[in-house]
Parts: sequence; C-alpha cells; structure tokens
Amino acid sequence: QVQLVESGGGLVQAGGSLRLSCAASGRTFSNYGAGWFRQAPGKERELVAVINWSDSTYYADSVKGRFTISRDNAKNTVYLQMNSLKPEDTAVYYCAAKVGVTYRYWGQGTQVTVSS
Repeated sequence: QVQLVESGGGLVQAGGSLRLSCAASGRTFSNYGAGWFRQAPGKERELVAVINWSDSTYYADSVKGRFTISRDNAKNTVYLQMNSLKPEDTAVYYCAAKVGVTYRYWGQGTQVTVSS
C-alpha cells in the first residue's frame, strides 16, 4: 500500500510558476512509475506528465516545454515544476503511483488556479 499526499498548489498569475510535490509513504516510491494528472471543472481527467522507474519521462503536448516532472528518491517524493502557467492550466492536480500499467494509488489532489 502506498499513501500519496500532494502539496504546493495555489493561486498564481499567468506567466508565473508553481512546484507541486507528491510525498509517498508506505513503500519506496522509486519502485513505481508516477504520474501527474489534472481535472478542470466540467472536463475529464487528463494525464499531464509521467516519470517511470527508469526516470524516463513523458509530457502531454499542452505542457511540453513548460512543465518538468522529477523525483527525489531520498525524500520519496515526486515533483511537478510548472512554469509559464496559463489560465487553461487551472485544475485540480493529482499524483498517482503506477503498478505495472495501472495507476493504482492516488493522492487527494491540490488546486492550481491561474489568473489572467
């Protein structure tokens, strides 16, 4: 079992930056792939970024070049650095731990609001 807790969300002006953190407990996070998802009001949840156990990464086209996913195994934490934020990035952001091909464990989410 893995427990995930996100933090770092908030209100920021367009063009600003935020860094989200996802702290894991229960098991070593480095054994899992991890993903950041987001869900805006009235929209489906979408995958934003992934970091695999090999540290390979994937980004959605909408955030490529602006967001960076990383991990600190010593702190059992995965991060999402978000730069050049846009109002359309406003959403609740969730982190998840991947077991095999399934995102099995989820955090409670953190709100990111980008004002224009």
